[in-house]
Amino acid sequence: MSCTDTINNKSTTNNKVALVTGSARRIGAFVAEYLHQKDYDIILHYRSSGDLAKALRDKLNARRAHSCIALHADLADPDALQQLAEQAKSWKHRLDLLINNASSYYPTELGNTTAEQWNDLFYSNARAPFFLTQALHPLLQASQGNIINIIDAMATHPNNDFIPYNMAKTTLHTLTRSMAKLMAPTVRVNAVSPGVMLWPVGDHDPSDEEKQEIVEKVPMQRMGTELDIARTIYFLAEEAPYITGQNIAVDGGQSLL
Repeated sequence: MSCTDTINNKSTTNNKVALVTGSARRIGAFVAEYLHQKDYDIILHYRSSGDLAKALRDKLNARRAHSCIALHADLADPDALQQLAEQAKSWKHRLDLLINNASSYYPTELGNTTAEQWNDLFYSNARAPFFLTQALHPLLQASQGNIINIIDAMATHPNNDFIPYNMAKTTLHTLTRSMAKLMAPTVRVNAVSPGVMLWPVGDHDPSDEEKQEIVEKVPMQRMGTELDIARTIYFLAEEAPYITGQNIAVDGGQSLL
């Protein structure tokens, strides 16, 4: 198997199809598996976590044959992004749900922020969702489908360490509202904003004391889980036909502070 799965252009399905960007690990992977359990066929997207994406693909296909495919794309590359859209169209010839989940996230310091960091944060969090939405709109329109953008419950709260990231996420919020108005009534567009769910990995992982301080500030006094996000996404896609243009904060009340 190559880095990107081979597309069978004759493949069709009666199941709904979801494309989840950044779905090799963490929240994206959990959401993909949850939707698969709800009888969606799944298009996994990955950039660098190919082994994880293929392992998840094989796991889902073992449960239900020909129900999952893994596609590689660097969303900062316009050609790769367009190719991802074309491959998504060709797999089952339908798309019912686009989840723009892929995201770069890291702090940047005023005075030392580089153009490369700015571009990376904006390309993944704002530009890629726009161009994927544009490319896949006809397919979503044909199925009267949904788009759900993953933002951040704290994106609108000033944070000196995350200014470009927050700017990119607030741009995604604007995109959500604008596309909801433009695409109605055939395609609904909403957003989900996670709060404290999973800690960053690597150099940006908070200390145990910092983690405790963060959780203590959440009104619900606990972290959320990937299941909280997956259930909210499913609710918006399947149980809320009169909701569009909204951003639901799944954050235990953290954004109220």
